Parts: sequence; C-alpha cells; structure tokens
Amino acid sequence: MAKALLGYVGGSDPRLLAEMRRLQQRVQDLESELVRIQAENDELTAAASHEQLLKSIDVPQAEPALT
Repeated sequence: MAKALLGYVGGSDPRLLAEMRRLQQRVQDLESELVRIQAENDELTAAASHEQLLKSIDVPQAEPALT
C-alpha cells in the first residue's frame, strides 16, 4: 500500500529519472561540441585574417635577375 501511495503522490519514477539522465548527458555532449566548434572557428578566423593581412601588403613583383 505504501508503494502505491508513494507512486500516486509522485515518487521518483525510474523512467523519468532515466530520461532526465539521458537529457543531461545530451546537454553535456552538445556543450562540448559547441566549445570544440568555437575553438575551430577561432582558428579559422585567425588564419583567414592572417592570410588577408599578407594579401594586403603591397610588395612589388620581383623581376628576374639578368646574368
């Protein structure tokens, strides 16, 4: 009888706890992926700005040396 009352009142349902654990793990996985993607994006942005800087430097074309 006590188990029936506890279940009726809203005791911890194992399915609900399992779903909550699964969702918490999913949130952690997504947060980790977000951090990884942000780091990769930062690297790509830095590389692109470095390449843009090199292109912006005006260096005259070297002429072949006459021998």
